[in-house]
Amino acid sequence: MTLSLARAFFPASFLRLAIITTAFATLFSFNTAKAASDAEQLVAASRYSLEKLLSNPDYAKLKEFAGKAHGILIIPQLVKAGFFIGGEGGSGVLLVKGADGTWSYPAFYTLAAGSIGLQIGGEVSEVVFTLMNAGAVEAILDSEVKFGGDLSLAVGPFGAGVEASTTANLDVDVYAFSSSVGLFGGGAFEGAKLFTRESYNSSYYGAGAAPRGITIERAFSNSHADKLRAALPQ
Repeated sequence: MTLSLARAFFPASFLRLAIITTAFATLFSFNTAKAASDAEQLVAASRYSLEKLLSNPDYAKLKEFAGKAHGILIIPQLVKAGFFIGGEGGSGVLLVKGADGTWSYPAFYTLAAGSIGLQIGGEVSEVVFTLMNAGAVEAILDSEVKFGGDLSLAVGPFGAGVEASTTANLDVDVYAFSSSVGLFGGGAFEGAKLFTRESYNSSYYGAGAAPRGITIERAFSNSHADKLRAALPQ
């Protein structure tokens, strides 16, 4: 039906409503497709970062800690920048090891922090956090958590050529292994908070997908993430 014929049969208000409804439906479909594509790229980038750090002899402790970990959080691109007022942020994935030793499918998160002080510069990091006990995993799944506050944090090697001298301590919840590019004068990860990336979870797995259902209950799956799961130490 042409627009002129439609006008003959339907009032103008009805046509305006139909056009607006169609526009919103198209926009929603586009945004959903983009979120799904972005989530797939994040999973691929996370696998690349993990494999790169695991194969680097400067991060030998990472494989040991990852093998003992209850969970792994990978942020393939954490950006820090500041000029007196600093901030950092990046999206990543959380995977949890089951009782059978297998890794779950990834749930999507965003890490963000801000600080005020004498900080000048910029930095881009690939970061792998090893969650060393079930309590650390539960804390992340239950609510938004803060590193150095809700969870104790120890930092592993920063940059090539730095030996991982940290030894496992059962009192530490999380170990951070980071490969950094750039220079930044300021604290690392202290006060950073984790937030659920809900749009990525739902676009990647379908409606109703949430971190606990993905990682603990294992009610959702996506074969696109199988290579990432296989790359993690058992």
